Amino acid sequence: MRIVHAADIHLDSPLRGLSRFADDDLAQHLRLASRRAMENLVKLVIAKDARALVLAGDIYDGDWKDYATGQFFAKQMGVLHDHGVPVFMVAGNHDAASVVTKAVPLPRNVTVMSTDEPELAIAEDLGLAVHGQGFASRAVHDNLVLSYPDRIDGLVNVGILHTAVSGAEGHASYAPCSPADLERKAYEYFALGHVHTRRVVNQNHHVAAFSGNLQGRHVNETGPKGALVVDLAVEQKAVLSFEPLDVARWENVQVDATGLRSVDDVYDAVERRLGEDRAATGDRPLLARVTISGNTVTAGALSDRIRLTETVRSLAERTGVTVEKAVSQARAPQTGSGVDDRLLDAVLRRSRELTEDLGPVHEVASLPDRDFGSELRKSGLLDLRDDNVLRRIASTALEDLLAKMTSEVN
Repeated sequence: MRIVHAADIHLDSPLRGLSRFADDDLAQHLRLASRRAMENLVKLVIAKDARALVLAGDIYDGDWKDYATGQFFAKQMGVLHDHGVPVFMVAGNHDAASVVTKAVPLPRNVTVMSTDEPELAIAEDLGLAVHGQGFASRAVHDNLVLSYPDRIDGLVNVGILHTAVSGAEGHASYAPCSPADLERKAYEYFALGHVHTRRVVNQNHHVAAFSGNLQGRHVNETGPKGALVVDLAVEQKAVLSFEPLDVARWENVQVDATGLRSVDDVYDAVERRLGEDRAATGDRPLLARVTISGNTVTAGALSDRIRLTETVRSLAERTGVTVEKAVSQARAPQTGSGVDDRLLDAVLRRSRELTEDLGPVHEVASLPDRDFGSELRKSGLLDLRDDNVLRRIASTALEDLLAKMTSEVN
């Protein structure tokens, strides 16, 4: 039989930090992202002719602000009811019984597993036995799987558990267990939730896996997000395939500027990489944080974070990417000969100072501004009173100086 496994939908959870960088249309699209991803999940179950849907916790992001969240979920489950698809679900830490205080009636095809003890639900017409226990409270620190019953012979056995399996760093240690604990139950498949990164925990005969979350919500939840389609047979190893269902995607775009000798070269590399990543996301919006690294003589010129972010955002618009932030971790090349390291450090330090305090640059620019600044402004060529213009001139000058200082060793 075929089932679909999803988890950590966090329905109506906001994507973080939208107001800082997204236009109104994109922000509205992203506010509805979790709902659109949920709709994609229901369509997938139907399109794949799955016999059941299992949801491994955190369907909700916490108590509902109003009943609309629960009503939306019930409506989607109703679509599956109309197609004869049963749904088995457990509560996680975000939607534990003590957390979600509101309720709406769910269609008869939905089985919400007990939060008091492991529950067994048997779908005799499918030959399916589902074992699961949800969270009664937000913080469950007991190893719940130890109390799960043994497999039912002659049926396909599926376990559902919201858990921090050992090795899942970066997640609260709720319902902790080990891969061996899961393996000992001898279920054909264990559907896991809580960890937002897709990962197979057990790859032996009795497979256990995290599907990851359905929709990335911030820059630390990058890459394709979706659900697992699981093909099962009695006492056979489960076969998994991933299906992306996200409606917007986050990426941490890494650009190596090693050896690049001008800021224009660096920005060309950024634009190429953004274009490649944009093409890989298909029709969905791409939200990115750009990180520039490597050894390059342009390191000083890239140190102005505000200017860097705004420039990269302008480039990204041409490729259809929305940039949340751009940061530079670039370093100036180490000089093996010909350049005093103390002098190079002083130039880099001065470069950083000038991006923060433009007083000396204003002083230098005041003389040419007095003589012909008005004509330059009228012609639209240059405004020597504009801080952004002066910052760009100073950065370019320091970039050229760094290039000359290190040219002998590069």
